[in-house]
Amino acid sequence: MIGTRLGWKGKTNNMEHRILLAALLITTASAASAQGPTFGVKGGLNLSSLAVDAADDERTRLGVNGGVFIRTMPDEPFGLQVELLYSGKGSSTTYSGFFGLVDQEVDFNLNYIELPVMASFRVGGIVDLQAGAYAGYLLNANISTSGDLGSTSEELEKDNFASMDLGLGGGVAFNAGPVQVGVRYLHGLTNVADSDAADLLLGDAKNRCVQAFIALGIPTK
Repeated sequence: MIGTRLGWKGKTNNMEHRILLAALLITTASAASAQGPTFGVKGGLNLSSLAVDAADDERTRLGVNGGVFIRTMPDEPFGLQVELLYSGKGSSTTYSGFFGLVDQEVDFNLNYIELPVMASFRVGGIVDLQAGAYAGYLLNANISTSGDLGSTSEELEKDNFASMDLGLGGGVAFNAGPVQVGVRYLHGLTNVADSDAADLLLGDAKNRCVQAFIALGIPTK
């Protein structure tokens, strides 16, 4: 009887060990499949503004972002995500004049090449918490207006604007195998205007931007 009981107990322990081993393998496989991409392409939308003090009404401008990225130390919870992106920023504002009799809507379009460098903390292989800084180089600027004074669209001299845009950023991304979906906020620290004419319209305005993006990893093996 004792031997029978011991034998049955041994079988039970073996079964428990197998169940635990199977659960561990399933958990490990699930975590591995949820690991985010380490190199690839990404793109999405920008909702940007310039926080223009002189404007009577300001709305966010819809733009696009896109480029390539790489994450260092892919097997570690902590790494750096470095990106090279095209990013369209700017603002839509309304100016009133002549005692409110004339309204003119002005769209400022500022297009940058940006280099974000984000510290990336991977949680459970599924979530990436990101925080860091970025540097942007102004490619071109243009303006379009519409309203009581008519409609125009023209390129602007780059010399009127700061060629470099520096700022801080942070956000969160969710991983599903080679796909990553996330949102990020970028807070510019550099005044956009760099001439008296631009300062008259923009004052000490700085870039503010919310990015939504999707990234697709490219296999490296």
